Amino acid sequence: MAKLRIGSRGSQLALWQANHTSALLRAQGHEVELETIKTTGDKILDVALAKVGTKGMFTKEIEEALAEGRVDLAVHSLKDLPTELSPGFEIAAITTRENSQDVFCSVRFADIKSLPQGARVGTSSLRRQAQLKALRPDLEIHPLRGNVDTRLRKLADGEYDAVILAAAGLNRLGKTELVKQIIPKDIMCPAAGQGALGIEIRAGDVTTRQLLNFLDDASARASTTCERALLNKLGGGCQVPIGAAAEVRNGVLHLDAIVANPDGSKILRESRDGNDPETLGCEVGEILLRSGGDVILEEVYGRGIAVPQQP
Repeated sequence: MAKLRIGSRGSQLALWQANHTSALLRAQGHEVELETIKTTGDKILDVALAKVGTKGMFTKEIEEALAEGRVDLAVHSLKDLPTELSPGFEIAAITTRENSQDVFCSVRFADIKSLPQGARVGTSSLRRQAQLKALRPDLEIHPLRGNVDTRLRKLADGEYDAVILAAAGLNRLGKTELVKQIIPKDIMCPAAGQGALGIEIRAGDVTTRQLLNFLDDASARASTTCERALLNKLGGGCQVPIGAAAEVRNGVLHLDAIVANPDGSKILRESRDGNDPETLGCEVGEILLRSGGDVILEEVYGRGIAVPQQP
């Protein structure tokens, strides 16, 4: 059997994901080594992600290790992977998806509605901030960076009244004690790809792709491909105020998506059904752009977005 070298970030969650993948590969009889790689996003911890604005900030150094042949595959949280991969790479597998929703964590309060006026809520995501402010304009949103343990410790220490985190990470690490509310998707539309792992390899590495084929989940591939197509159409990375949630319903793919002002003063919503994931994502993205999403995103990006012309 093959010897495979996995590249991963060094956070507790990233290592869980890499070790989980390692265990599945070892169960197939493969020998597996793990290399921990520090990324730009791991080094910049004192600035909100939305202000850094570097696409691939959690993947660049790992891709360099892949390109140089130091590792054979990389395990990423799919929402960290840019929608357009750097040349020379491909996603060999998208694993069975965890819960894609966001969760409300608090020591004292049961849900978002229970928070007192002016409560301090931690998140560095513009997507989460926008949807929180739309629901509760009175809330004070403060930056929250660091790994899961760091964020939960800051909450427990009273620095925040509540924090918003991804259900998937907390479930994987078994750290759900402070989860008080699984936020419905119509209140907090998740990030594209949230809850899924993407296994990245060198483009054209047929041998490794075939070895990883058993990890590829058809449902997760369809839903995340749709969400990432929408994100790509809107020109967005993982830190812009765009939400996307796709799922198969009665054999048909359904996509709910939002584009929002960071202050929550305007949220555009669109839902559509379709059969082709890429086409559906692009169609919904174009509708949102034409509905005013282009203006919202131009303000966020600080530059114009080319809106496709009517055919």
